[in-house]
Amino acid sequence: MKSASLIFAASLVLLCDLAWAQNQPAAGSASVFACNRLALDPDARHRHFDVLGPALRAAHIRERELSDGYEFEFPSDPSTVRIVSDWAQGESLCCPFFDIVLRFDHDRGGFWLRLTGGNGVRQFVRTDFASWFKH
Repeated sequence: MKSASLIFAASLVLLCDLAWAQNQPAAGSASVFACNRLALDPDARHRHFDVLGPALRAAHIRERELSDGYEFEFPSDPSTVRIVSDWAQGESLCCPFFDIVLRFDHDRGGFWLRLTGGNGVRQFVRTDFASWFKH
């Protein structure tokens, strides 16, 4: 039974990857609301999801809901800024439907990662990033 589940899961991933590849928008048009599991090679994927992601979950201070997504506050020390920036670069490849903004507020007011986008992005972030939420 376990091997049948693995085969099903692998087939589902392959179908998602094929659907993503076949539904790429023309240059200048809106992006497809789909993750690209092929965007990162295995080493980059491991770093993005197993190293950087957990580091960000542990480091973030709070989150704010926006009309079209969320933003997450982080410490503004150089090490955390590098980690957030590296993660954001990988995320932009995996999830090209995101608008990703890194912002430093004036007067040391905070360092923010903003994930926004079109219809459905806020709900996607709330679900896919559920472990990031403090409440």
